[in-house]
Amino acid sequence: MKKKVLVTGGAGFIGSNFCNINKEKYDIVVLDNLFLGTPSNLHPDIKFIKGDACKNEDLAKCGDDFDIVLHFAGTSSAPMFMGDGFADGYVNSIESFVRTLEFARKTGAKKFLYASTSSIYGNNPLPLVEDQQVVPPNHYAVTKFTYEHCTRMYNHVYPEMDTIGFRFMSVYGPNEEAKGRYANMITQFLWDLARDLPPVIYGTGEQFRDFTNVKDIVAGITLALEKENLGNKVYNIGRGESTSFNDIFKAINQVLGKNIQPIYIENPVKEGYVKGQHADIHKIQSELGFKPTVELLDGIRDLADNLDRSRIKETSSDSLR
Repeated sequence: MKKKVLVTGGAGFIGSNFCNINKEKYDIVVLDNLFLGTPSNLHPDIKFIKGDACKNEDLAKCGDDFDIVLHFAGTSSAPMFMGDGFADGYVNSIESFVRTLEFARKTGAKKFLYASTSSIYGNNPLPLVEDQQVVPPNHYAVTKFTYEHCTRMYNHVYPEMDTIGFRFMSVYGPNEEAKGRYANMITQFLWDLARDLPPVIYGTGEQFRDFTNVKDIVAGITLALEKENLGNKVYNIGRGESTSFNDIFKAINQVLGKNIQPIYIENPVKEGYVKGQHADIHKIQSELGFKPTVELLDGIRDLADNLDRSRIKETSSDSLR
């Protein structure tokens, strides 16, 4: 009998990729308020419920007998906390997390898996290791760090349910269109170049990220889902490699057969800007057997080959970093 899995935020980027890849393996129900997602991201056989994980009544619509709950709902980047979005970002992110966590326990789930973030590390020494001391550099990272502390205490009180968080590195891949200006830089550069627009790069372009294809992210999540008796864990998921924005830009030009030059501007982000990101992935490799398989250039080619220009929102790569 298939395990029954609830995925909050399942019509969004990472959630929809998890659901589509695993649709035959698990009995999946998706709950999403469509803030950063769309039902068109999902295979039509996947059960979709429009609702908000902040609301107990919407969670109740999903059922009451899940084996596993994956929480991908809520905010996905620091800019969502800017300006008027500050209070709503905090309230929605933390409330949806706590309500879903408690819902998972009450419905008898044996595992609760959730999205944390590599943003927690800020500009810590590289490579980034899970046991480093961290001081979250922005409001977004604070909410994710709250998740980690909350599940640590929750698992102490309710040890019968595993609680597993993932510090995602810089994730790219299909189904980011609904994210618009919050999409990954690889995706935004690709959108710009596909429309013959020169992407905007902050500073010199030598800042670098551990760019990781969403297929590898899903593989890591699935390994944790299948592993028994993990207790409370937090894992980095990345490739364990880093690439500069300049090199990413060159690679996309190469894949598209173009020679468009970027526009370099002074970096307007004065606080908390992450200069470099490079994950140590020994923990998830040794404990779960994780091994990234998608080479960066192959992932970019796949994204370019399957680009649906009709779904691209009118955004520019100078929107976010």
